[in-house]
Amino acid sequence: MAVVGRVARAHGIRGQVIVNIETDFPEERFRPGAELFVDRGGVGPLIVGTVRFQHDRPVIGFLGVDDMDGATALAGAELRVPIDRLAALPEGAFYHHDLIGCQVHTVDGAPVGAVTGVEGTIGRSRLVLDTERGELLIPLVSEICTTIDPVAKRIVIDPPEGLLELNTRAT
Repeated sequence: MAVVGRVARAHGIRGQVIVNIETDFPEERFRPGAELFVDRGGVGPLIVGTVRFQHDRPVIGFLGVDDMDGATALAGAELRVPIDRLAALPEGAFYHHDLIGCQVHTVDGAPVGAVTGVEGTIGRSRLVLDTERGELLIPLVSEICTTIDPVAKRIVIDPPEGLLELNTRAT
């Protein structure tokens, strides 16, 4: 299953929650009637009953979650959909889960690290790598990420001088 959002917190007293979006298709994923899955002691579905957007984040009311206690219990939960329900992406676009686990090498074959996450928004995304020197951020742009092969779990980068040393964060 792919993560499409995370419940940030309860909102109000009628069981609504505020969701941090982790999808490029929020209007599709968070519409009334949409089925999302959450692990509450076992993976189960939640059906979106109501939705409105506030400051670019959805405020969602799920069917069967009718009070603040029920909404508070969802805080921090990952909202997921089955991978087979994801829309096909255009050439050169990738879902975050496709990139996680990819091994990153430079164009001359030197290993850099493994992708552990993707941060940012469309057009401003960064790969988060686990390296021997700590966490490393690599801009996800075609000028740097010259080859992305999620099937082979391999990404080739051509980093500008100093990039690999500049933004390493010790872990």
